[in-house]
Amino acid sequence: MVVFGRPADYAPHMAQPTIGFGIALIVLGLVAYFGTGMVSITALIPTFFGIVVTGLGALAMKDRFRKPALYVAIVIGILGFLGSISGVPRMVTYVSGGDVVGPAASIVQSIMALIMLAFVVMLVKSLIGARRRKVR
Repeated sequence: MVVFGRPADYAPHMAQPTIGFGIALIVLGLVAYFGTGMVSITALIPTFFGIVVTGLGALAMKDRFRKPALYVAIVIGILGFLGSISGVPRMVTYVSGGDVVGPAASIVQSIMALIMLAFVVMLVKSLIGARRRKVR
């Protein structure tokens, strides 16, 4: 069976979604940086991660580099998630009316953690699915 010119068992091409997640991180960092009055360069951390993820997605467009680029992207995603997950408890405290230092940072970290978690889950599921299809 052929679907859109590709065999039905063709592994989904994950380069475009990777680039999309990278762009989302770039936008998040820029909004955080300019939204907080350009006070701290650390507001651009999501942008730095986004640039790397976007670059890996572009590299994954070439069949030869797809698998290694996506595996590196998973590692970057895990590191980004682990680095930003600390903002979630502070955001919960802030949303429930408590005082936190740097509420904007907590919100941005929480959003970045959510983006990175979704990104890693998507890539891992895709790579597992591709491996299962390859075994058949």
